[in-house]
Amino acid sequence: MATVTIKHITKAFGDNVVLREFNEVFQEGEFITLLGPSGCGKTTMLRIIAGFEKPTAGELYIDDQLVSGGKTFVPPEKRGIGMVFQSYAVWPHMNVYENVAYPLKIKKAPKSKIKKSVDRVLEIVHLSQYAERFPNQLSGGQQQRVALARALVAAPKLLLLDEPLSNLDAKLRESMRFEIKEIQRSLGITVVYVTHDQTEAMAMSDRIFLINRGVVQQCGTPQEIYNQPANQFVADFLGKVDFFKGEAGDGSIVFPAMGGQTIPYDGPRRGRVDVAIRPENIIFAENGPLHGVLEAQYYLGDVDDCRVRVGDTLVRVIANGFVYKHLTDGQKVSLDVRDIMVFEDDGELEKMLTIQT
Repeated sequence: MATVTIKHITKAFGDNVVLREFNEVFQEGEFITLLGPSGCGKTTMLRIIAGFEKPTAGELYIDDQLVSGGKTFVPPEKRGIGMVFQSYAVWPHMNVYENVAYPLKIKKAPKSKIKKSVDRVLEIVHLSQYAERFPNQLSGGQQQRVALARALVAAPKLLLLDEPLSNLDAKLRESMRFEIKEIQRSLGITVVYVTHDQTEAMAMSDRIFLINRGVVQQCGTPQEIYNQPANQFVADFLGKVDFFKGEAGDGSIVFPAMGGQTIPYDGPRRGRVDVAIRPENIIFAENGPLHGVLEAQYYLGDVDDCRVRVGDTLVRVIANGFVYKHLTDGQKVSLDVRDIMVFEDDGELEKMLTIQT
C-alpha cells in the first residue's frame, strides 16, 4: 500500500492550463476516483502520478519519496505502480498465463516465483481456468481482467486505472466495477481511478474528486458529494437533478414559473435562488404543496419516470415502478418534495447550461 501526496500540482501545455493547484493526500488503502467531464484534467493528474507527464509546478510524493517536482523525476518503472488503460492492451500472440507473467519475466524473476505469483493473481481475478486461452478466445470483460491481473502480478503498492471499463457493455461494466472493488478490498491496495461515469464513481469510491476545467470542485465521500454538493456544477454532474428559479422568503420558496406555487423552506438564503431537486426526492402525495397535470410516464420496470406540468414548468418525478398502473396521462396530481438544494442565483446556472448546450 502507498500514500500519494500531491502538493500544489499545476500542469500547463503552453498557455493552456489543464490542472490548477491540485493539493491532496491519498491515504493507504483508499479507493480514490478522479471524476469529471472530458478535458477536465483528471487523466492528466493520473499521468503525472504514473510518471508519464511532468508537472509544470508543484511536487508529487509516493509514500515519503519525491517522484516529481523541481529537478527530481523518477521514471514510471521505478515508482512501484501498476496501471490499467482504457484499451485492454493484451498481447494477442500470448495466452493468458504469458500475458500476466510478462512483467515478472522482464524483471527476470525465478520461474518458481513467476508461477506462484501468476497462479495467485489469476485466482483473484477468476481466470485460473482460462490460463491457456488466447485473447481472441475471451470476452471483453475477461480481457480486461487479464489486463488487471498483469497490473497486479508484480504486487504494486499503487494501482492506477484510466477509464478501464469504458469499452465494455453496460452489464459487463456493472459486474466489473464490483469485481475491481472486491479485489481492491481483498488486497488492501491504494487505487486511483479515472472516469467520467458518475455511477462507477459512486459505486466504487471511498472518496471522489470532482474536477472541472482543471480545478477540484469538491472532494468527499459519494454520500457527501451527492447530498451536499458544493455548487451547482457538482449537483448537476453527480446524479439526476433539475433546477428551478425561485424567490426565497421566510418559511417558503415561491416559483414564479410554476404559477406562484410554493414549497416550505427554513434555510438561510433570501431573495432570488436556484433550487436543485433530484427527481427521486419528489413524490406523489394527496395533499402536496405543488399541483399539476401528469403529461407523460415512462415505465422502466423498477421505476416510473414521470413528467408533471406545474404551471409553465415540466417537473420530473421518479416514482416506484408499481405507481405506473395507478396513474393516467392527463390526470391531475399533487407533489411533495422531500429534499432540496438551494443555491444563490449568481448566474452560474445560466453559464453551466450554456456550456452544456
